[in-house]
Amino acid sequence: MAIYHFSAKVIGRGAGRSAVAAAAYRAAERLHDERLGRDHDFTAKAGVVHSEILTPEGAPERWRDRATLWNEVEATERRKDAQLARDVEVALPRELSRAEAVALARDFVRQEFVSRDMVADLNVHWGVGRDGEAQPHAHVMLTMRRVEGDGFGPKARDWNSTELLQGWRERWADMANQRLHELGHNARIDHRSFAAQGIALEPQGKVGPAGERRAERGEDAERRAEHDAIARRNGERIAADPALALDALTRQQSTFTRQDLARFVSRYTDGAEQFASVMAKVEAAPELVRLGQDGRGRERFTTREMLAAERQMEEAGAALAHSPAHRVERVVAERALRSAEVRGLRLGAEQRDALRHVAEGGDLALVVGYAGTGKSAMLGVAREAWEGAGYRVRGAALSGIAAEGLEAGSGIKSRTLASLKWGWREGREGDRLTSRDVLVVDEAGMVGSRQMERVLSHAREAGAKVVLVGDPEQLQAIEAGAAFRALAERHGAAELGEVRRQREGWQRDATRELATGRTADALLRYERAGGVRGHGSEEEARAAVVAGWAAERRDDPHASRVMLAHTRADVAELNRLAREAMRGAGQLGTEHQVQTEAGPRAMAAGDRVMFLRNERGLGAGPGGCSGAAVKNGTLGTVLAVEAGGERLTVALDGVGGAARQGPAVTFYLRDYAHLDHGYAATVHKAQGVTVSRAHVLAGAGMDRHSAYVALTRHREGVQLHWSAEAMGDREGLARTLSRARPKDTSLDYDGPGQVAAFAERRGLAPAGDIAVRTPGGEGGRRVRTEPAREAPPAPLLPALRDPWGRDSLGRAATLGDLRAAADADPRVRRAEEDRAHWIASAYRDPEAARARLDAVLAAEGGDLQRAAARLREAGPEALGRLNGREGWFAGQEAAWRRMNARGAAHSVVRSLEDEAGHRERAAEAWRDAVEAQRGRDAVEVPGLSPAAWRALEDVARARAEADRRARPGEGWHAAEARRDARVALAWERGRRAGVVEEIGRFLEAARARLGEEGVRGALRAASRGGAAEVPGAKREQARDLARLARGVSLAEEGAERHRSHGWRVQERQRERKAEVAAEKARSAERQRHGLPPLSTKEQRREREQHRQRQGPRLSM
Repeated sequence: MAIYHFSAKVIGRGAGRSAVAAAAYRAAERLHDERLGRDHDFTAKAGVVHSEILTPEGAPERWRDRATLWNEVEATERRKDAQLARDVEVALPRELSRAEAVALARDFVRQEFVSRDMVADLNVHWGVGRDGEAQPHAHVMLTMRRVEGDGFGPKARDWNSTELLQGWRERWADMANQRLHELGHNARIDHRSFAAQGIALEPQGKVGPAGERRAERGEDAERRAEHDAIARRNGERIAADPALALDALTRQQSTFTRQDLARFVSRYTDGAEQFASVMAKVEAAPELVRLGQDGRGRERFTTREMLAAERQMEEAGAALAHSPAHRVERVVAERALRSAEVRGLRLGAEQRDALRHVAEGGDLALVVGYAGTGKSAMLGVAREAWEGAGYRVRGAALSGIAAEGLEAGSGIKSRTLASLKWGWREGREGDRLTSRDVLVVDEAGMVGSRQMERVLSHAREAGAKVVLVGDPEQLQAIEAGAAFRALAERHGAAELGEVRRQREGWQRDATRELATGRTADALLRYERAGGVRGHGSEEEARAAVVAGWAAERRDDPHASRVMLAHTRADVAELNRLAREAMRGAGQLGTEHQVQTEAGPRAMAAGDRVMFLRNERGLGAGPGGCSGAAVKNGTLGTVLAVEAGGERLTVALDGVGGAARQGPAVTFYLRDYAHLDHGYAATVHKAQGVTVSRAHVLAGAGMDRHSAYVALTRHREGVQLHWSAEAMGDREGLARTLSRARPKDTSLDYDGPGQVAAFAERRGLAPAGDIAVRTPGGEGGRRVRTEPAREAPPAPLLPALRDPWGRDSLGRAATLGDLRAAADADPRVRRAEEDRAHWIASAYRDPEAARARLDAVLAAEGGDLQRAAARLREAGPEALGRLNGREGWFAGQEAAWRRMNARGAAHSVVRSLEDEAGHRERAAEAWRDAVEAQRGRDAVEVPGLSPAAWRALEDVARARAEADRRARPGEGWHAAEARRDARVALAWERGRRAGVVEEIGRFLEAARARLGEEGVRGALRAASRGGAAEVPGAKREQARDLARLARGVSLAEEGAERHRSHGWRVQERQRERKAEVAAEKARSAERQRHGLPPLSTKEQRREREQHRQRQGPRLSM
């Protein structure tokens, strides 16, 4: 499985290191070090599969030679402690082939490093880990100085900023996940810390193949020992809480195999023994649910949480489907139809049936429509019907561009699901659904199960209606589950199969074939019409795509068109080639270099751009301008680039594409820089888009779902280009574009019959071949069933995992929150006050000094430590003239004031360093507090079985019985001893019933979730019959919180009194042994003196006297 690792460190001469030696090692080459006068030979090193140097545009060609580059770096740096290079190491996803991994690394290096004028030395290593699987990773050595002319310029301080490093880490995860998705892999990586993800595991440092070999030789033992210790501790954490592994596995998929589980456990354990132990515990965890075998005979599992989410989704869906609250009268629907016909819109028979289904059916209605079948037109008429019946109609989609398309095509005011759910979470009244609302979700096939459950549950609570529109055969959900398909199979859907988008009949037939999985037949149709063209190399295929696009643009400049590719890298190359064609045709204005979030880009008037982040009021200004709304995927044409590349004016596309210009928006890149060239787009972004003509570049990572989307965006025609380099041959093209990669849900395994049904639906295997083989070989085939188990009790306190990273107290560890926490810290305020005092004491013009200090801080990006270092280097007069005087003609008082001013100026610098330290500690304390609370929030307090509750109530009855049997004048110790004895007896009955361990787990989870103070509060609440107070708990949880308080109180009392009684019994046994020993000694003494044995009465008296000499005894 893919893992996240991104580290950056500096190679410095002060530590005795050499940039030439480091480059030789990473490239497995022999390089001569001119400074040291010797060779570094690492040619025996194995596992380097790719090595290249990437340089910015205009850099000297000689730097393509590794030895020349790094020797020149060494020669440029004069200091003994010089920083020579930055070394970035990233783990590459195991799922990728070598060529795909190299392409991913190269694309990231170009986008993030080379675009910033760094020279990058890229080496991809392909080692083998301890688990026997590939351990691919990339080393990137980066220069520390900008390229200027024929050499290096000054060092770029901004390359050292923490914010830039964090951006690199985040963008690496984004690019890797996008590439994994484009190539059809479900694995994902996450740049956030485990704590930020709600995963209570410790980050493990990477030990690569070289580290393995050093460990075998006994070298670098400390690092390896630390790695093994972390892995061992993580293994212990997973063993103690197997849900850690199970939650991680169900982030992007509803179900998983034993092999998926084994790979995860192998990474986070130390050695075969711990691996076997942890695997056994995870497989025995009550959270793990066995579903049965899929159509390929693989055992599938899920988690209780995932199963509950999908069951809850299904329950909410069923409740909505059976509710008739929003049915529209037939006469109202007919009125809407007539109104549409007056406007020239006449629905077909299928569209009319779908209209009746959504308008007159239950509160959950689904529409499955092939691409281009007129779903938006039907929804526009449905909107009129709902509004005519007095309902408010709202739209939502997963992506901004899909929401924009829904609104443009149907007139339904739409937004993204993420923004809608954010409004629900924040409790914004205007966003919450009501019983007068109809919510239409477009492209619902891309919505995961957890997202769908939240939408349906919220609608159910609000009494609203939900209409889901999509096609399960188009792009699959990114998150876990295939919710739309599962709901459609259970509740039925209106189907739109009459294709209307394409104008040619044979193209409409091809669309139906694509929609039903017959991709090869559709390809043959387009091939016969000259729409499928093969090329030798990928470069030739890309050039042909752009050539076709440019030729059509010349012939018909007003028609809408798009170039589509599967990967971002191909899109970037198509954009580059398209700009060259535009520039060659003289259709671009003066070029400017602008800095975008995607890196530096050349922009000119006439350029096509795509906006990459939702913004409701782009270009809003103080003069009353409210700005324009752009979505992730909105396209436009640059009208002007001004202010040295800092300000853009873009004409947004209107409905129908670039031919129909929309509003123009002017904005500064400092306010919005989330845009890129927009001549080409990924297939994923194009779902829901309609154009006149499409030009498609087929990629090796495509499947039948992406091919279906790519080949159905057009009205008039499509050209598909492929290369032998990527596909092999024509059969390889058909095979690649016909691959099925459907997602499943836990609902697909409701029973033995569901396994065959699911396989048959997805085309995985013939129904007759699906069976679970039983051990024994010759016993034949049969489906193995398991005895029904009692459903586990619902948790008393479910885990809280806020997707926005906030804890149950509403706190987060974002940069803004950390900055606010630091600003509020009294030590920070004191440092700021001290600095104001020292500035006034040091400088003749304190106001000017403060202004200069602000300028220094702004130049250093607000970094207090760097500002302090800069001022320390510049000297005390860097902020202005000091108070006092010095020299031969200075008086004693003036000289004394100058001396004090110098000391105050140094104190200004120290105050910056002190404030930086205070801010760092305050932010760390805030982060620790948030992460600690999130760790507590992530603990689920399980519900107790009826048997466990009976045992706890037995404890309560035993204590009450002991209180009823109180004796007059009885002391406190005696009363406590009696309570301990009776409660301990009840506790033992629970142990014999096998529920004490269950109660122990419940109590341990409650302590972890509530903390010490929370447990004390729960005990106080239980004593007065109240509920436990838990951050983030809702009002409807009051009953469960009361049960939680009582359960904690009785469990604490039962466990404590059982321990106390055990201690009393042990102490009594020890006393009794001492008495018997003393009696034997006294009897032996009497025998030695010839005295007769003591009578029983005398023995009792002696025993009492012995006890009095021993002091007060423990009461029983």
